Amino acid sequence: MSETKHPQITLVRHGETAWSLSGQHTGRSDIPLTPVGEAAARALAPRLAAGSYAAVWSSPSSRAVTTCDLAGFGENRIIDPDLAEWDYGAYEGRTTKEILAERPGWRLFRDGCPGGENAAAVAARADRVIARIRAVDADLILFSSAHVLRVLAARWIGLPPEGGALLVLGTASVSVLGYEHDRSEPVLRAWNISSYNEGSLRL
Repeated sequence: MSETKHPQITLVRHGETAWSLSGQHTGRSDIPLTPVGEAAARALAPRLAAGSYAAVWSSPSSRAVTTCDLAGFGENRIIDPDLAEWDYGAYEGRTTKEILAERPGWRLFRDGCPGGENAAAVAARADRVIARIRAVDADLILFSSAHVLRVLAARWIGLPPEGGALLVLGTASVSVLGYEHDRSEPVLRAWNISSYNEGSLRL
């Protein structure tokens, strides 16, 4: 991939938790990183440190905050409530298999969660984050959770929030949003990188 002079937004999903490992939906529950998750977050530090970021934004969840800290960005962290994970409501802590047993055909991005958020509600938050990103107009790094980052990426490239269903994210993964020829062409420059070469992630 060719280098770019345009701003880039690095997205980091938090490290592994017991619930991400078991497949339980983790929205507003404050589940800590596992030792494996902590090690993966620390492993991000030397690579991410090669970048220069105008701001560091994090979800308020401890799993995102801890990942941010262990990756070396805690000192400059700003908590952004709009980066909080999808509110799963009645489906909090439940696996997709368990939900489908009661509600065959259910899809999170299409159907949302009773007592929680639907895709449009998450998109409203993502759109506010994008507006702030574009106002800064510089390289940024964001730490958050899978589903909200998937919606954010979909909205970045002009897709409806349901398009986030097509963008899978692993724990402790790194993705990069940016532009192609100019600011009118937002693109995904990298997605779901879980292992990569030493050096800068600026593409």
